[in-house]
Amino acid sequence: MRIGKVMHRDVQIIGPKESLRNAAALMKKLDAGALPVSEHDKLIGMITDRDIAIRGIAEGKRPDATVQDVMSREVKYCFEDEEVAHVVENMAELQVRRFPNPDKRLVGIVSLGDLAIQGSLPKTARALHGISQPGGQHNQSDAA
Repeated sequence: MRIGKVMHRDVQIIGPKESLRNAAALMKKLDAGALPVSEHDKLIGMITDRDIAIRGIAEGKRPDATVQDVMSREVKYCFEDEEVAHVVENMAELQVRRFPNPDKRLVGIVSLGDLAIQGSLPKTARALHGISQPGGQHNQSDAA
């Protein structure tokens, strides 16, 4: 199955100058743990609830600090014509829970939850096992 069949296409973005408070409020409204960060129609990063907690609040940043202060700048992505199995392997290897799809512009996002709902439990378990290993982009000791 192609990843385009399971990804969410109605993706909300946030700008890098927005506050952490606004990012958290948008995540709450969307019931999401991550937001793509875009500037001038270009994907420039991702911010997660974990970025806000670990790189923001735990480091003494105030709620009015900006998204760009804590976001992950290196964005890992996939293409909608990739096979689910390949994307799952990449998620496990790169230890990320979400992949945007920057097909010249952001067209969707796929999460570990999307893969679980899709019904491929062995693939989802394999991804979760890899993601849960110590280290990775969002490790607590990871400096921004």
